[in-house]
Amino acid sequence: MIKGLGITTVWTFDQQRTKAFFIEKIGFEERTDLSMGDMRWVTVGAKDQPDVELALMSLDGPGLDPESSEALKKLVGKGVIGAGAFRTDDCRGDYETFKARGVEFIQEPQERPYGIEAIFRDDNGNWYSLTERNEELDFSKSFG
Repeated sequence: MIKGLGITTVWTFDQQRTKAFFIEKIGFEERTDLSMGDMRWVTVGAKDQPDVELALMSLDGPGLDPESSEALKKLVGKGVIGAGAFRTDDCRGDYETFKARGVEFIQEPQERPYGIEAIFRDDNGNWYSLTERNEELDFSKSFG
C-alpha cells in the first residue's frame, strides 16, 4: 500500500547551484549528495518534513537520451515547468524573506479562494506555488 510521496524530481542545469538555492534562499536542508558511477544523487528537503525530498536531477544526467535531454532543457529554460506547491503558515512573511534573499517571484502574495498564494522560480526557471491555506481548507486537521 502506498504510504505517501517520498521523492520528487526537480530538473536542474547545475546541481550544485540548485542545491545552494534551496539551502541558502529557501532554507531547506541537504539530505543526500553522493556520486553513483556516472551520476550524482542530490536531494534536499524542508527541515520539518523529513519524509519528503526533492531530487535535483541533472538535465545532462544518465537515463535521458540526447533528444529528451534537449527537449527538457528547452522547457525548463522557458520556465514552463511547475514543479510543485509548498505549504507555509506565513505566505507574506516567507515572500518577504525569500525576496530579500534574491528569489524571483512571478506573483506577489494574493488572496485566493483557498488561501494566500505567491509564485516563485528556482535558479533554473521551474516555478512553485507558496501557499498558505485558509483554516477551513486545511484538510489535514479534518482528516489527518
